[in-house]
Amino acid sequence: MFATPARTAHRQLDVDGVRVFYRESFPEREDAPVLLLLHGFPSGSHQFGRLIDALGARYRLIAPDLPGFGHTEVPDGFTYSFDRLADVTEGFVQRLGLDRFVMYVFDFGAPVGFRLAERHPEWIAGLMTQNGNAYEDGLSDAARDLLTLQPEAPGAEDTLRGFLTLEGTRGQYETGVADTDLIAPDGWTLDQHFLDLPGRKEAQLALFFDYHTNIESYGRWQAWLREYTPPTLITWGRNDPFFTELGARAYLRDLPSGELHLFDTGHFALETHLPEIARLIADFLDRAWK
Repeated sequence: MFATPARTAHRQLDVDGVRVFYRESFPEREDAPVLLLLHGFPSGSHQFGRLIDALGARYRLIAPDLPGFGHTEVPDGFTYSFDRLADVTEGFVQRLGLDRFVMYVFDFGAPVGFRLAERHPEWIAGLMTQNGNAYEDGLSDAARDLLTLQPEAPGAEDTLRGFLTLEGTRGQYETGVADTDLIAPDGWTLDQHFLDLPGRKEAQLALFFDYHTNIESYGRWQAWLREYTPPTLITWGRNDPFFTELGARAYLRDLPSGELHLFDTGHFALETHLPEIARLIADFLDRAWK
């Protein structure tokens, strides 16, 4: 099913002074469905590399690095907030001339994607969420404690900086995974390389301290789902220490026709279950695009 290798390009696109790095596949059909892939913390577009190889010959897959991540370059004085990440992503989509796509959101990519959907519901042909939370039900106690920290809280910055270490990064990949031999070390090693670049830890601190705005927006995003009822595929690592299985099931309250698939793995479900999830994505894209 996925035997034909995908042709891909790796480019940068200027969006109001931000040099957005992105990966794009070139499918065999010009009218192939388009899938916008929005990555999470602490990763980047590289987390979708194997998925692009698997599906890029049949579908147009586009994966940008958000500001503060991967190879994307920002000007001095850039303000890191989820609103600004959404601004840049909106400009990126417009610069590419996209006016309809299925959107895949994961982790930090979910609040960026939902802001995009609020601004341009006409763009969204379908939604895929893989451990991309939009419900308070889905916040573990650990996630709630971490994602509601504010800079004035005693020890808050030290707590978050401890999370930006190689041990913390590797733990995000391996926690909840039964067989960690299935996870290549390349992902967390590359993530840590980018986290250790000048200014990147400060960017992540700013985003963590802004995360409360996402939790405060959950009600609006749920209302958006009820109003627009996009075709939705939910794939979820049920052992995620941050965004729990309850968050996956909560989508069905607002989208009773949504498709839910749970996997016995952790946060980065594509690392351990790529073949299964890729097949679900291909089937969903074919149906949602029509």
